[in-house]
Amino acid sequence: MEISYISTKKAPAAIGPYSQGIVAGNLVFTSGQLPIDPSSGDLVNDDIKLATKTSLENVKSILEEAGSSIEKVIKVTVYVTNMDDFSKINEVYSEYFAEHKPARSLVEVSKLPKGGLIEIEAVATL
Repeated sequence: MEISYISTKKAPAAIGPYSQGIVAGNLVFTSGQLPIDPSSGDLVNDDIKLATKTSLENVKSILEEAGSSIEKVIKVTVYVTNMDDFSKINEVYSEYFAEHKPARSLVEVSKLPKGGLIEIEAVATL
């Protein structure tokens, strides 16, 4: 299977030895996206709703660079450091996935890179 790497300036650069995303066959896999503003490089870490929106916008930018879209997402994984934020995350998440509802896991973790509140990754079709 042929794979290609995704790179866009509309999402933050990888902070380690990995790519923003990969296209494998007709699937797109994004790396986990912290709520980093790609224009400033700043971590959005004081408001879970804004952090969720920023992470989802980063995922969306990577998908679009690959030739996919939010509407073609089939699986989302969300990592959070506080499960008490669940309803606030869902409020923003539902703006992106209103009619289209991919499979999803939301997992509380003890810590995320750079001290982030949330990290979101997705798998989509082309």
